Amino acid sequence: TDNKKESKQAATKGDSGGKRRAFAVGDRAEGRCGNGFRLCEIISRRAVGADDAAGVATSSPQDGKQQQGAAETAETKYEYYVHFVDCNRRLDRWISYEDLREKSRKKASVDESGKREKKCVPQRRTRRGKRKHESEDNHGHESIADPTLAKLEKDHEEITKVKNVDNVYIGGYDIDAWYFSPYPEECTKHKKLYICEFCLKYMRKRSTLLKHASKCHLRHPPGNEIYRQDNLSVFEVDGAKNKVYCQCLCLLSKLFLDHKTLYYDVAPFLFYILCESDDKGFHVVGYFSKEKSSAENNNLACILTFPPFQRKGYGKFLIALSYELSKLEGKIGSPEKPLSDLGRLSYRSFWTRVLLGVLSEHRRPLSVKEIASMTFIKDEDIVYTLQSLKMLRYWKGQKIISATPKLIEMHQKHLSNRAGRLRLNPDKLQYTPLADR
Repeated sequence: TDNKKESKQAATKGDSGGKRRAFAVGDRAEGRCGNGFRLCEIISRRAVGADDAAGVATSSPQDGKQQQGAAETAETKYEYYVHFVDCNRRLDRWISYEDLREKSRKKASVDESGKREKKCVPQRRTRRGKRKHESEDNHGHESIADPTLAKLEKDHEEITKVKNVDNVYIGGYDIDAWYFSPYPEECTKHKKLYICEFCLKYMRKRSTLLKHASKCHLRHPPGNEIYRQDNLSVFEVDGAKNKVYCQCLCLLSKLFLDHKTLYYDVAPFLFYILCESDDKGFHVVGYFSKEKSSAENNNLACILTFPPFQRKGYGKFLIALSYELSKLEGKIGSPEKPLSDLGRLSYRSFWTRVLLGVLSEHRRPLSVKEIASMTFIKDEDIVYTLQSLKMLRYWKGQKIISATPKLIEMHQKHLSNRAGRLRLNPDKLQYTPLADR
């Protein structure tokens, strides 16, 4: 109880015992995160009770510092948009003044129970650990050397640094948004959107959604059904033929993808949309897109499982489908880089399962090219996965796969301990490559 009292006093008073100053944009402080506090940076701030239509009151360090003095004397109450240092931007959010405190000089934050809290920062690594970490970061995360591209990336981060939508309502789910999405400004004034689960059109009011639902006759994505197994279906939707639907899908998915840049030019893409079906229709749970013609033979441009349906195996199901389509097209494929943090984890897990299956089935030495021809996984992705499994060695400048039965069995046992995964049945797939149509 004494610790809680001290915590409350610290939240309302400064070191001198007086009133705390208002934080300015660009300041670093400690923000409440769960039961404790984490180091964060003030990205923006707005006056409490300000009209939502006015948008963000202060969004640059210069403006924040100019207004800080006046704000303090007037005792204006603010809420702050913060980014937790060394954490993904999906955790960025608005927090109240009471949930911020001055940056502590202590090495570790302490939660309200008095226990030391684990920081969201990288730990010290050995040389081998550093090489492994760099290898993982470089795989699908290329540095931007072109000054023009670097400037565009910086401008993109500046524009999208504050979420314009707090949450969306779709199909009975209230879902918190993770990132900025370029919905029309007039639709984001109230920070919540209502979306039709079938046509994906967006609305500002629940009453508008209810009226729309009584008139919307679409009950599945507007494309060809290419896969059905039990209550799961996959529809192929052409961006050129169903432009509005695909644009709405991209705007919705941008709320959960940080670096997605495809919003309006959807014509060069095909969208493969995974749905759960019931007596009311086909409900979208995830999708991936791919270019109709890719110079680099990318078999996937963008992939997303919507938050209510994550951790059910749908992500790996969609990845498996993308490679099954590559087999039917006769092209060795790879996802478009860079991969997101969650995307990289899903792909690494999928590649691991596939490669272990091949290596356990063929007890003779195999080359990377042989594995690529069997799995349609690109050479560089095979090398990356084998390195992470410690199954690749270099001998006289050549890559040698060193996979003993014991090592393979150990990794497979680790995979089998995980929850049962959803499996794609290739016999249920009805697909004709675009070149053969």
